Amino acid sequence: MTAAGFRIGISGWTYPRWRGDFYPAGLAHRLELSYAADRMSSVEINGSFYSLQRPSSYEHWRKGTPDDFELAVKGSRYITHMLRLTGVETALANFFASGVLALGAKLGPVLWQLPARQQFDAPLLAAFFSQLPRTTHDAALLAGRHDEKVPTDRALVTAEVDRPIRHVLEARHTSFDTDEAESLLRQNAIGTVWADAAGKFPVIDRDTSGVRYVRLHGHTALYASRYASRSLDQWAERCRGWRSAGRDVYVYFDNDARGRAPWDAAALQERLTG
Repeated sequence: MTAAGFRIGISGWTYPRWRGDFYPAGLAHRLELSYAADRMSSVEINGSFYSLQRPSSYEHWRKGTPDDFELAVKGSRYITHMLRLTGVETALANFFASGVLALGAKLGPVLWQLPARQQFDAPLLAAFFSQLPRTTHDAALLAGRHDEKVPTDRALVTAEVDRPIRHVLEARHTSFDTDEAESLLRQNAIGTVWADAAGKFPVIDRDTSGVRYVRLHGHTALYASRYASRSLDQWAERCRGWRSAGRDVYVYFDNDARGRAPWDAAALQERLTG
């Protein structure tokens, strides 16, 4: 279920609250991604934020989704929250060696979510952006420099096809909502994430790459509240506007706590494909 230029989905898919609600009672857990993928056009892998995954997991996710599906990948919090973007070469190598390249043609944007305390620092960001691989070939070369945190027998350091890798940044500090920050991201072709988070984090509406990437964390209650029909209509209108400007549009619902995310994603998907 796709519409040209639009990728609509959910952030993660393994939530017990969804079982017997969005997921039919008795559906095997291993089939949940495939079930969701039949009802939307993309999913954001968020387990990669918390820990290094395995090539076999990425391969399983690739095989369990339709041919025209995309899987965005959330970058490691070890890089963004612990190292704070400093001295990250080996950590980046480990991240890409952990299996990201197994997604092949289904690899969508790579999301880097910064902690709320992280203020805009032009030299720091520029140095980080310069280390990000922009093609799968470059990612494979970088992955080859992994250390023992990714054992050799669990590392993937090759790419089947050389294709672009696009990166987006979710900043959660108002210092990123400036012309200086916009200019730096545009110069480095890094997309700016629009995060709707019930007022908890700033909304940064900046067009800095060929990608418009939205994360909907909850309209009135963070990670919980639903998006009303009128709100979904407004998001559909925004998406169409971005697409008409030549942008590829990615929208992920993260209002998972009360099980609203997959229903809202399916509803927005229907608005854009109907």
